[in-house]
Amino acid sequence: MAAASFNEIPIIDLSQADDKSTNSKLLDNLRYALTEVGFLYVSNHGVPGTTIDELINALPTLFKLDKEVKKSVALENSPHFLGYSGVGSENTGGKEDQREQFEFATELTETWHPGLPLCERLRGPNQWPKGHPELRSTVEAYIRELTALGERFLDLVAQALSLPPGTFQPFLSDQHRLKLVHYPALPADDPAISRQGVGPHKDSSGWWTFLLQASPPEVKGLQVLNKAGEWVDVPVIPGTFVVNIGQAFEVVTNGACKATTHRVLSGPHERYSVPFFQGVRRNLTKSEAVGSLKAHFSSLDISRESEEGHAIDSAFLKGKYDTWGESQLRTKVRSHRENGKKFYSEVYDQYINDDA
Repeated sequence: MAAASFNEIPIIDLSQADDKSTNSKLLDNLRYALTEVGFLYVSNHGVPGTTIDELINALPTLFKLDKEVKKSVALENSPHFLGYSGVGSENTGGKEDQREQFEFATELTETWHPGLPLCERLRGPNQWPKGHPELRSTVEAYIRELTALGERFLDLVAQALSLPPGTFQPFLSDQHRLKLVHYPALPADDPAISRQGVGPHKDSSGWWTFLLQASPPEVKGLQVLNKAGEWVDVPVIPGTFVVNIGQAFEVVTNGACKATTHRVLSGPHERYSVPFFQGVRRNLTKSEAVGSLKAHFSSLDISRESEEGHAIDSAFLKGKYDTWGESQLRTKVRSHRENGKKFYSEVYDQYINDDA
């Protein structure tokens, strides 16, 4: 029998973890969110309000930078796929996404050389707009805080799934990614303009996603697809992050915790959004991802939708490439072909013509 479908996103109060009288309630609520929804809010998360406010306040200024400044840090300049991309530069489901974005990551030096796997070239430094040093300090502070929150959160996830703390951290990469996203306001009276801010998708590039909805509560757009095939709104709740499962975590939990399809609809108000993607280590193999915790999740008493619903929809598992890093490199080359031609010419034709 199919599990009941959700019609709202649960809120998990992380402060309950600090009190023995509320800890078990927290873990029960988290377990439900993990196995039945795939999306949740976290409140009382411990990230300083000043760190969040400084980032939110920087967004309008950042996206109003001159075109030449944006061009100077264009994503096409980067072998690490970091930088600025304009409205319509990405497609989801065959339609243009109506958003522009800056992509940053944990600041690391480039260490790749021809003796290393090519996917190790994904690791490397950011591009920072010149003349705005305050932006770098704001973004780096935010990445540090979200990295720490993510690791704390994973310990609670492990406990909710009857595993010891620390179980999931060995799957993490040394580099996490942050997108600063602007959805421009769209004219309400033009039916020819697509409302697709970003089309329906599952997060395929990370372990977990921590999303800051950085616009006022009246600005809507994010929706999640429930098990009945209905779109459920995810409204802005000040003081929270929206947290959702990525496909790599679905693979490692053998489908017990499913990545959930979601989308963004643009509208008459501009919208700012800041997703933080926990990175997955690039040398994770299919056999390790599927096998590490298989016995545990096979024996865990978790309600299942159906055999079809339980199936893992993963490009990593279904693709030809054995490591997470190469699977991710293929995805990025196919999504950003200028980068692929410039920096990955030796595999460009192979990835573009490989539809597996």
